[in-house]
Amino acid sequence: MIAREGWTRIAIVVGVAAVIHALAGLWWALPWWLACALVIQFFRDPKRIIPNQTGIVVAPAHGRVVSIGPGEDPFSGTKAIQISIFMNIFSVHSNRIPVSGDITQRQYHPGRFFNAELDKASQENERCAISIHTDNGFDVSCVQIAGLVARRILTYVKVGDRVQHGQRFGFIRFGSRVDLYLPPQSRVVASLGKWVLPGSDIIAYLPVLDKP
Repeated sequence: MIAREGWTRIAIVVGVAAVIHALAGLWWALPWWLACALVIQFFRDPKRIIPNQTGIVVAPAHGRVVSIGPGEDPFSGTKAIQISIFMNIFSVHSNRIPVSGDITQRQYHPGRFFNAELDKASQENERCAISIHTDNGFDVSCVQIAGLVARRILTYVKVGDRVQHGQRFGFIRFGSRVDLYLPPQSRVVASLGKWVLPGSDIIAYLPVLDKP
């Protein structure tokens, strides 16, 4: 399955490769056919098996977990657990909703384009943040961050939208990063340095509320 964000680009590269192949032969067209393969793999968007559980947090991005630790929610400024996932050019760049709930805030920040693996990318790079209020009353924030060569963040949800965990909500072109901010009492099961799949891999569990 190919992400719709790549249809035009793939068509252009394939068209150029086909014309060069027809006019000059395979050897002249070979670099373009290789470019086609790279563009297609970048814009691939496989279906995911979404776990049917409540209180779970699924990975919002396909990549390597580069940070797990204390942080501050970008909207409220309150203490949170921050999980950062770095996507390289070989990752699937579709982003997925981490928790079910309602979109209560959305904010775009223009910025710079440092290497997304660096901690300062969370504060200084171009980014778009959303806040999700869960049915159990928790607030979870998810931030799409542009990387060293990324120049386009796409976010398809807006304030007031009802969303489900695993739902596709955005796309970042080229190497980039997604930061997730969870309530401090959440139980993280993701491992530092490990790769995760968006929408299908559970990376944490929200706190369990005490019954009255």
